[in-house]
Amino acid sequence: MDTLSYKTISANKETADKQWFVVDAEGQTLGRLASKVAKIIRGKHKPNFTPHADCGDNVIVVNAEKVSFSGAKLVDKEYVRYTGYPGGQRFTTAREMLAKHPERMVEKAVKGMLPKNTLGRQLFTNLKVYKGTEHNQEAQKPTVLNLDTFK
Repeated sequence: MDTLSYKTISANKETADKQWFVVDAEGQTLGRLASKVAKIIRGKHKPNFTPHADCGDNVIVVNAEKVSFSGAKLVDKEYVRYTGYPGGQRFTTAREMLAKHPERMVEKAVKGMLPKNTLGRQLFTNLKVYKGTEHNQEAQKPTVLNLDTFK
C-alpha cells in the first residue's frame, strides 16, 4: 500500500474556497437559524474543515425582524449588558430588541455559537445581517441557501 498517496490536506485561509450565501430568516426559529449559520461560517459543512483556520463561507441574513421564537421566549428572554459604571447593568427583553435592533439579536445568537478566541472574532466578520430583504453585497453574487434542506 502506498502511504504517500494518503496525505491529509489541511485547508488554510488561502486555499479555502469561500462562497457567499443569502439566508432568509423569515419564519425561522432564532436558535436553529443561528446554529446552522454558525456551522456555515465555521466551515463545518465542508469536507476540508480545519478547526484552526477560516475555511468557512460568508453568510448574509435578510429579514432579521421576521425571526420567530418558541414558547414564551419573546416575553421572558432577556439580554444583559453592562455600561461600565456602578449600577450600570441594563436588561432588554427579546420583544424590545426585536422592535429596536433585530440585526443585533441574530448577530448575538450567532456570535455565541462561534469560538471564543481570535479565530471566532475573525469568523464573526463573515456574517452580515440586514433588516428587510435588501442587502449591500450584490457584487459578491451570493447564492440563496435554504436552511430547511441544510443539515
